[in-house]
Amino acid sequence: MKTEKLQIQGIPAVIYGGASENVWLYVHGKQSAKEAAGRFAETVCAKGWQVLSADLPEHGERSGGPVPLDPWHAVPELREIFDWASRRWERKALRCTSLGTWFSLLALEGEPLERALFVSPVLDMELLILDMMQWAGVSEESLEAAGELPTDLGETLSWEYLQYARRHKIEDWVPPTSILYAGGDTLIRREAVEHFSSRFGAELTVMENGEHWFHTPEQVAFLRRWEAAKGTP
Repeated sequence: MKTEKLQIQGIPAVIYGGASENVWLYVHGKQSAKEAAGRFAETVCAKGWQVLSADLPEHGERSGGPVPLDPWHAVPELREIFDWASRRWERKALRCTSLGTWFSLLALEGEPLERALFVSPVLDMELLILDMMQWAGVSEESLEAAGELPTDLGETLSWEYLQYARRHKIEDWVPPTSILYAGGDTLIRREAVEHFSSRFGAELTVMENGEHWFHTPEQVAFLRRWEAAKGTP
């Protein structure tokens, strides 16, 4: 498959597929990189689409870089990438995973997307942070006083991040959206996904024996079938 590596406002990116008027913006999750889009591209490029994917801060070619992975950096970046894509492609769709979903919702709310596909999506960041605080035994009072607190979960809780999540709620999501959720997801509450689906009319598919990270042969096969079925706007 044809690939083109480039930089968008200094952000490493890659385009998969031959020339087309149609593009999927692929936004990866944590501990991933822009190249994660390659498998998805194998499915949708054969249907006349290209795929554009960029490294989020602290990921891929940006590992160890100066820009931190937080919404006040990642969201404006995704906005810039989308604006760049809008000057190059006529039709645009969105495929994102986990944390990349929340960033994309904030960056692209109100945009004319043909379709959106969410995998193991973070849809309610405030709820997720509150859950992580409970798991770590951290109160709001102690987090506010400390500002940031590292946890045994491998995540650092941030009062500023929590306040950002509370100020930035998703109020309007119009694109036709399909969601793939794993019944064994221990990070994202099922009710949060069901609430979003009901509120915005998204189609929800659940792989009951799946996990947040679709990685076993069975899970990957399920994911690929779902992408093939939903990946043609």
